[in-house]
Amino acid sequence: MKIKGEPEGDKTVAILKNTNFYNGTIEATVSGQPLANAGEKAREFVGIAFRAASDASKIEVFYVRPTNGRANDQLRRNYSSQYISIPGYPWEKLRKETPGEYEAYVDLVPAEWTGIKIVVKDETARLYVNDASQPTLIVNDLK
Repeated sequence: MKIKGEPEGDKTVAILKNTNFYNGTIEATVSGQPLANAGEKAREFVGIAFRAASDASKIEVFYVRPTNGRANDQLRRNYSSQYISIPGYPWEKLRKETPGEYEAYVDLVPAEWTGIKIVVKDETARLYVNDASQPTLIVNDLK
């Protein structure tokens, strides 16, 4: 299944059937890296979607970018974790209208397993990475 508008390149998502998630905790271990033949500027996106429509037409997502975690460019490092909401709030819109509010730095390494925990309560979601006691990114106005 493809997600319209996020992120560029191959866009795939798996939707769990017969679930009804609104509030709660989601935990997973993920890993990502660019393809072997990808150019130096290639980025990968590994994420978890929640509150998703069965056809992915509406979806909330936290994702991480392992190639950004230890980049030498500080601005790129700042984009190592991110929140988006489709259809109305792709990363381009959020970055332009509210710079830095829906993105945060987190130490990541490509091709290594990364623990992700998302805690959702009403209009707030918190992203925790690698068993951190404090969230990497807090969204207080889920879209």
